[in-house]
Amino acid sequence: MSLRDSFLNKLLGRVERLGPTEIQNYLRRLAQEKGFLETIFNALQEGILVVDARGKVLYGNQSAERLLGIDWEGPLGKSIGRYLPDVDWPALVASGQIFSRDLQITYPEVRYLNCSAVPLEKGPDGRDAFVVIIYDMTASREKTLEMIESEKLNALTLLAAGVAHELGNPLNSLQIHTELLQRELAGRKTRRSVVESLTAMRSELCRLDVIVNQFLRAIRPAPPKLASIALNEVVRDAVSFLAPQLENHDVLVEMELARNMPLVRADRDQLRQAFFNVMKNSLEAMDRGGILIIRTELSDSHFLVRFQDNGSGMSATEMSRAFEPYYTSKQSGTGLGLLVVRRIVREHGGEIQLESREGKGTTVRILLPRSERRVRLLPMGCEQGDEDTKGEEKS
Repeated sequence: MSLRDSFLNKLLGRVERLGPTEIQNYLRRLAQEKGFLETIFNALQEGILVVDARGKVLYGNQSAERLLGIDWEGPLGKSIGRYLPDVDWPALVASGQIFSRDLQITYPEVRYLNCSAVPLEKGPDGRDAFVVIIYDMTASREKTLEMIESEKLNALTLLAAGVAHELGNPLNSLQIHTELLQRELAGRKTRRSVVESLTAMRSELCRLDVIVNQFLRAIRPAPPKLASIALNEVVRDAVSFLAPQLENHDVLVEMELARNMPLVRADRDQLRQAFFNVMKNSLEAMDRGGILIIRTELSDSHFLVRFQDNGSGMSATEMSRAFEPYYTSKQSGTGLGLLVVRRIVREHGGEIQLESREGKGTTVRILLPRSERRVRLLPMGCEQGDEDTKGEEKS
């Protein structure tokens, strides 16, 4: 990139009074200062753009290139609105005022940026210009969202005890008395409609009991009881537990489980619950005859369990709210399934990743840390006469 410096214009106005040596020394000094300033600008984490009064890009540093996904052979001389389209640049330039705004971009990846524009008296070409400073707020925004989520969960935790007392005890009482009624009416001639009503009542009471238990498990999870377990066995147990429902929906399960997997330090029951919830979501998202692919893999640092279905998938809005308490797109859903999964995975020091396309299915990845980390030694140089040292792996 080239910068036409206004100092060079001043020099050219006095060139007749300077000798060749003085001109060369002055130009060399300007080139050194220009290179020094460009090195500083390229070292900044913030993106820097210089825009003229028409909104055309005159200069940009490497951070701006990285944040906006720009190849600097193209944007010079083009409108900044092509790269930051959510700002009314003509109105901004016309106002000549300092400007600051938060905005979201989706290319080259989803980022949240703070964009500030400060007017300059003279730009590189001698005309009025703006310097635009771009700050990446993605990480700080994610931390803020995590804090908000934590506050929400704390509020729910305070509510949990009241919910357990106010709903749990009456539900247990209703279930007991409904069961007693069914037993008493079993030996009598009772109208079919009465029997069906009692059966429906018991079913709904059981569903309410499940909702309350999921609620309590989501916001007050028990600490995991860690033990060395075989991850593949837990996956098989979860599939076996859900097998009747999978068969009823003609869902084909393909398991590709890695061989010779080391043991993982985890709570068997909690992991099985997490896998069950993920598969239940996949089952409910698929039509009859769907396919659920389950894979286990191993890296140097993590165990990976991947669930991939060919169901209805999720929209961008549903993806962004997938882990919110009580948010669900299902008529009979509780909105707590994935929240429970994430809490279990986080209690194990792991991570859950979600990938989905509407109409194309959903993939859920659960990563669990290995108790023993593999250390990979890089090849080292050898003295003359020695054999080359090869990379080694140690457990």
